[in-house]
Amino acid sequence: MRYMVGVDVGGTFTDVTLVDSDKGSIKNHKVPSTPKDPSHAIMTGIEQILEMNSIPFNEVEYLAHGTTVATNALIERKGAKTALIVTKGFRDLLEIARQTRPHLYDLFKEKPETVIPGDLRFEVEERLYADGSVRTPININELRKVIEHLKEKEVTSIAVCFLFSFNNPIHEKVAVEEIKRLFPEVYVSASHQIVPEFREYPRISTTSLNAYLGPVMKTYMENFQNSVHSVGIPVDPYITQSNGGIISIQESVSSPVRTAVSGPAAGIVAASHLSELTDYRNLITFDMGGTSADFSLIENGEPKVSMEREVEGFPARIQMLDIYTYGAGGGSIAWIDAGGALKVGPESAGSTPGPAAYGRGGTLPTVTDANVVLGRLNPNGILGGRMDLDVEASKRVIQEHICDKTNLSLLEAASGILSIVNANMTRGVRLISVEKGHSPSDFALVSFGGGGGLHCGALAKALNIPHVIVPPSPGTFCSLGLLVTDIRRDYVRTELLEPGEDSLITIRQHFESMKVEGTQLLAKENVHPSKRSFSLDIDVRFVGQNYELPVPVQWEELTSDGVQHIISRFHKIHEKNYGYSDEEGKIEFVNYRVTAFGELPKAPLVKASQEDNCLVEAVSYRDVYFSEANNLGYYKTGIYNRSDLNAGNRVQGPAIIEQMDTTILILPSQSAVIDPYQNLIINTFGEVEKNEA
Repeated sequence: MRYMVGVDVGGTFTDVTLVDSDKGSIKNHKVPSTPKDPSHAIMTGIEQILEMNSIPFNEVEYLAHGTTVATNALIERKGAKTALIVTKGFRDLLEIARQTRPHLYDLFKEKPETVIPGDLRFEVEERLYADGSVRTPININELRKVIEHLKEKEVTSIAVCFLFSFNNPIHEKVAVEEIKRLFPEVYVSASHQIVPEFREYPRISTTSLNAYLGPVMKTYMENFQNSVHSVGIPVDPYITQSNGGIISIQESVSSPVRTAVSGPAAGIVAASHLSELTDYRNLITFDMGGTSADFSLIENGEPKVSMEREVEGFPARIQMLDIYTYGAGGGSIAWIDAGGALKVGPESAGSTPGPAAYGRGGTLPTVTDANVVLGRLNPNGILGGRMDLDVEASKRVIQEHICDKTNLSLLEAASGILSIVNANMTRGVRLISVEKGHSPSDFALVSFGGGGGLHCGALAKALNIPHVIVPPSPGTFCSLGLLVTDIRRDYVRTELLEPGEDSLITIRQHFESMKVEGTQLLAKENVHPSKRSFSLDIDVRFVGQNYELPVPVQWEELTSDGVQHIISRFHKIHEKNYGYSDEEGKIEFVNYRVTAFGELPKAPLVKASQEDNCLVEAVSYRDVYFSEANNLGYYKTGIYNRSDLNAGNRVQGPAIIEQMDTTILILPSQSAVIDPYQNLIINTFGEVEKNEA
């Protein structure tokens, strides 16, 4: 037998999914995260799940994991000592940034400090014209002096970003060669390798971030790879990227900034795969863990992609899945502000000490503690009984920090905490849907993460979303996503061109050169030619616009007649995004993008052959307090084991469905049914059929 293993590292728990490639059976496991050394929890989780299922290490044929190492290094400012070499006259560009402020109406809000301080930013005489032709050759002697100075400074990483190098990287290549010759042990990141497209500040920011994170990721990846091999796993692990694809460790070391949101991206990939198996093509993903909640939108089976996102306040000009994160997790701390108002988050209790209910020393009230007080979590323990809950501790911290500072009763305080965190998350869904021209009622909500099941019903009700999909193992859904994705690499070129027959030769040349690069990478990753594919996009805008819109194109459309189809498609996309489009406006092509895909084996998800269409009796009952119901108060609530439910089984709310990795709450007005893929489909507004029996 051969097995696939996916590992997702979260702020509170590390999730592991094990798939039998032959039988399609899936096993899940969770262990507490180890923020100081994430690889420790990863290896512990892998070793435990293999041991529990009596599987030898050498039978693992595929291993992938999502990592938070890059993000954590940036948050904690624990990256490498990094220097920056730029064109003379542009030393302070990284500091000047853009005129936009972090918060428009907060005059005192400061921009984050740059990852490269002023004393480590150096200029070199060189200059290109905007078209890439050389105006001033690079001053080699000055460059060598800078490199020798950096050796004395004992930097461990260098970023190189020259003006207009995206059109002609000749000077950056010279600089990289000299750095490697004179300072071979240093990590080097050049902008023409990381983000070869225009807009100077995002390019220099992305390159600097990549250099800052490079040595940290290199050390982590090498240690992780050695740990994997030392226990007898015969394969090299893959790493998830922010675009939802995976890549080998070697490739991720050269571009660590591409892994900035790799963990949340895996959940979006899993949801997209889910849409292929079901009739739900339009999805809003809701991933609630212990620290935060992530939201994204999938339209017609395709996740939305952003060409530039901020990572901890810094622009990163790389393709990322369009994910919005809010400080709203199970560990989010409830507090009273100076005006006496109840607030929740963004600070989290994390995994250490965690919520008071976990009995690890937590002394502040959290969302999890509120759920415990209202009876929504099993007082006898969670994680299949492996973790005890201290109900009295939850009551005590809410009483001390909320009730004693307000006129709220214990039930009112706990209900208020959940109402506030749900309202915060509702705004997150509106941001990715309503504010982008989408109605939530046209989508289904996919709920996953350890905390999502307790809040998805309330969110769907508030947003008028008709259905909620809860996967079979929502608490480990991201780690499953690692087993249903493909190798993916994005390439880009910039050249401002008018759409027309004269520009087609240049455009085809750009696409052809990028396809060659993609083919070489896929060959290096041992992807068979029959498993390779490419997608093409052109970033288009009206002349004078500040930003452009990506327009998908086909190779066959790169003809004088086909260009009109591209322009027509741009007008439709522009109207959808902005509410109008000027059919007579002058248009220009800006960026040319190729995405290379390498298809990998997927974890098989087995469809049930028969359906047992009946209402299921609860295994027990518990009084649960519902403030979301039309008549708030305690309800006699049926308790179900997820493992007892089969395809076609139906459940009437109020109900609680328990499983190892999460707890799912069905409100009194709602119902649920198990589909052939063992997904729990919650009908937000009821619609339960009567038991035919």
